[in-house]
Amino acid sequence: MNLHEYQGKSILKSFGVRIQEGKVANTPEEAVSAAKQLQEETGTGWWVVKAQIHAGGRGKGKIKGIDQNGVALAKSLDDVERISRNLLGNVLVTLQTGEKGKQVNKVLIAQDVYYPGESETSEFYMSVLLNRSTGRNMIMYSTEGGMDIETVAEETPELIFQEEIDPGVGLMPFQARKVAYNLGLSGNAFKEMVKFVTSLYNAYVGCDASMFEINPVLKTSDDKIMAVDSKVTLDGNSLFRHKDYAEMRDFSEEDPTEVEADKFHLNYVKLDGNVGCMVNGAGLAMATMDMIKLSGGEPANFLDVGGTANAERVENAFRIILQDENVKAILINIFGGIVRCDRVAQGVVDAYKNIGEIPVPIIVRLQGTNAAEAKEIIDNSGLKVQSAILLQEAADRVKEVLA
Repeated sequence: MNLHEYQGKSILKSFGVRIQEGKVANTPEEAVSAAKQLQEETGTGWWVVKAQIHAGGRGKGKIKGIDQNGVALAKSLDDVERISRNLLGNVLVTLQTGEKGKQVNKVLIAQDVYYPGESETSEFYMSVLLNRSTGRNMIMYSTEGGMDIETVAEETPELIFQEEIDPGVGLMPFQARKVAYNLGLSGNAFKEMVKFVTSLYNAYVGCDASMFEINPVLKTSDDKIMAVDSKVTLDGNSLFRHKDYAEMRDFSEEDPTEVEADKFHLNYVKLDGNVGCMVNGAGLAMATMDMIKLSGGEPANFLDVGGTANAERVENAFRIILQDENVKAILINIFGGIVRCDRVAQGVVDAYKNIGEIPVPIIVRLQGTNAAEAKEIIDNSGLKVQSAILLQEAADRVKEVLA
């Protein structure tokens, strides 16, 4: 589950990570009020207005039809009001959103932390995530903060460091000191970074995150270390342990069809193709999409109905798939191991009748327990449903109906 910047920062702060303080606002008037409160609490005279959407590259992104970036510095309360008005309710386009962009419903009014002092400010990159090749958590960091980490990895990979964490003992003090040393810090900034890294890792583990990305981590002119930005992704499978985090989910940032599928406990991911897929089992779903691709089609979705592919689940899956106007055919591929194929076949027939006329061809491939009986049910249903035995046969029939 992805979080907004202000939500991620609230979690970081609760674990002792120093953050750039800010307040969220839904209207330009609330933004001005938030700026005044920040001024009283922190003494800041300038503010940073940040669009809150689930996408990176906001600082370089542009509002459609307006010369306004997704992150902007406000030097007065009038600037706060103007920038907020330009952002709220409008569509922000970044490299990660694509041309469609995302509507900005909230803005974060943050304190200006690039204030003058005795030393220069420095920006670093830092993330905590799982190294899937080793099965261990790792801290990835770089001196090149504020830049796209992909660009750094491509052009100057020697500037990216990694510190793997032994799950048996967790982050050791010497590892936190090593991070601070590799970032070229000394004195109080060194001590601050050690504390920052330790708290950041504790937050990552404590909230069952799958990724933390802080870009940039800032060393202020008075040698404080703080998170100026935050990209936090939580493990959805752990939310039953964190009811307060689950309430942070912003459904408006997610695909409406995927949200609806989640209500029916269907594993659904929308894709850009023209062949709807209904499969039981993630591995079989991936193989089915591969066969569709090899046969000249394009998968329109990933949809796993799970082990209990009864009439109700099949009907809900049909309705979800048919919401995609690009779908020109539907391929149902069920392996009857836990569930009997004849029950799935009857479920397909019942769901078809409940929905009414389905405007696209349906190819059903059922294999496993009672597969022969299932094929007979499909063939004798009188519905516009084609049955197949082999996956290749099913894929070929999809190719024929798309021709």
